[in-house]
Amino acid sequence: MAASIGNLAGQPILILREGSSRRKGKQAQYANIQAAKVVAEVVKATLGPRGMDKMLVDSLGDLTITNDGHEILKEIDVEHPAAKMIVEVAETQDNEVGDGTTTAVILAGDLLKRAQELLDKNIHATTIVAGYRKAADEVIRILKSVAVDVDLDDRETLTNIVKTSMRSKVIGIAGDHFADIAIDAVKQVTEKKDGEMTADKDDIQVIKKTGKSLIDTQLIQGIIVDKEVVHSDMPKRVENAKIALIDCALEVEKTEMDAEIRIRDPVQMKAFLDEESRMLKEMTNKILESGANVVLCQRGIDDVVQYFLTKGGALAVRRIKSSDMEKLAKATGASLVTNLDDLASSDLGKARLVEERKIGDDKMVFIEDCKNPKAVSILIRAGLERLIDEVERALNDALSVMVDVVKKNKIVAGGGAIEAELSKRIRDYAATIGGREQLAIEAFADALEIIPITLAENAGLDPIDILVALRAAHEEADGLWKGINIFTGEVVDMMDDAVLDPLAVKEQAIKSAVEVSSMILRIDDVIASAKTPPPPPSGGGGGMPPY
Repeated sequence: MAASIGNLAGQPILILREGSSRRKGKQAQYANIQAAKVVAEVVKATLGPRGMDKMLVDSLGDLTITNDGHEILKEIDVEHPAAKMIVEVAETQDNEVGDGTTTAVILAGDLLKRAQELLDKNIHATTIVAGYRKAADEVIRILKSVAVDVDLDDRETLTNIVKTSMRSKVIGIAGDHFADIAIDAVKQVTEKKDGEMTADKDDIQVIKKTGKSLIDTQLIQGIIVDKEVVHSDMPKRVENAKIALIDCALEVEKTEMDAEIRIRDPVQMKAFLDEESRMLKEMTNKILESGANVVLCQRGIDDVVQYFLTKGGALAVRRIKSSDMEKLAKATGASLVTNLDDLASSDLGKARLVEERKIGDDKMVFIEDCKNPKAVSILIRAGLERLIDEVERALNDALSVMVDVVKKNKIVAGGGAIEAELSKRIRDYAATIGGREQLAIEAFADALEIIPITLAENAGLDPIDILVALRAAHEEADGLWKGINIFTGEVVDMMDDAVLDPLAVKEQAIKSAVEVSSMILRIDDVIASAKTPPPPPSGGGGGMPPY
């Protein structure tokens, strides 16, 4: 029977196609809330240094082992529309600040759980949303007022910030090594624009190669090109390199239309080939006359050009990715040339060393020891492919928090400290609002405590005892940064314990969680069309028709 969405004089008005479904009112709200809570539960056990990993197996049998909230939600196949909105929160959090995805998702799930309790008390969804938004605005104001400034030259503090972001990952004893790499990489690409310091994570190339160990991961002051030198007789190592970046084909271009050349005389054939060779030699001469001894080309290089470049003692690499060419320009100071007639010595970039090396089973060209490069590379090494993938995710978090600190150099304490303080202050703020919105603001304060509660649960501690101790500690005069040391089970000063988070990460997590929970709460009607049946199987032969 087709679905109806109304009736007239007792007769249903059929509007939706057969198989469509509709949920409205609290039934729709509860279904959406439940779906969002399930997604939050998936990643809840991964929070903190003692969080557990998830093994994800896709339809082809490929494995992913991780405790990265964004990666988990990206890999699982979510169908429910409200659950997809929670997944989008993780995506937004990762795109904006690169860390805190699990925090944002868990907080959104608990905000919706508290909202369901208020809906049961007949408090309207719009009242809850209004209360949540007022609470969020107050939280952001408090965060900005208590955040601590960071000096970008304070190496020790930067190391602690980066190590905090990686503490739940499998870096292990290589934590200090990776922290140094992340700090040096981001500081190298940091620039001052319009009077403000900024850094772009896209200027940091990350290359993964199986082999050796984590401690062999290295920062290259330049760029790695995942290609080999085009000709076997070319030099494989060039010191004091002068580098030409060319974005045009070093070969005779084919015509855009079909053309036919008829040659009946061998002399004509020789003249044709000689002219082609002359054109290619002229191309090569323009490059060599500029002073270049390394040629990095985005397109193809003809065999004849390879021969002449080899005779000229130059090293050449072809078919380099466009994104790598941009990084090479930033690293070496070269200008990307699209017409060889425009190539001059001033367009060349410089590097102390360009060398082809064999890494694992692959040959790669290292352009390194560039002078003050504004693009750098990190070569990740580990003995296990799954480990390399997880290390890359950890390094991505480390780079992201460093970029966050460069852009907004303020931090807060982790370990549930800031959430406990915010919860206390938001309860005080709720008392100044009054009305039904006060209940929503108090629910928001309770939801903030889900972070220290989850940290305690994942560490095998009693969450009630921890929560009571935290609340008591934050009533004291020096309780601002009191959080959970999950290894000892004690409530201590997290600033002294060097558990530090960028302000930008906490701000974005609060904003993302409130936005998605507000959007889900405002939905009171879900109309789902019938699924389109799959097409009938193609083919089929003859035979008698079925009766």
